[in-house]
Amino acid sequence: PACSYASLIGQAILASPIKRLTLNQIYTYISLAYPFYKRGQSGWQNSIRHNLSLNGCFTKTKREDGEKGKGSWWMINPEDE
Repeated sequence: PACSYASLIGQAILASPIKRLTLNQIYTYISLAYPFYKRGQSGWQNSIRHNLSLNGCFTKTKREDGEKGKGSWWMINPEDE
């Protein structure tokens, strides 16, 4: 695909009704929307993690107390949306 990893992440988050996803949900969206990215292949998944951590337009937030599930939420900063 002719999209940057940051663009793929942004597409995934914006496609979510609640505008936030876990890392696993981001992987799932990308692999379903772009079959080129197969689950279990670590190269692109490492790049996704790297982009989430270093790109200032993404924010990691913890789950609320009592909220079910595993992992933190990733969101797009409102000013970058």
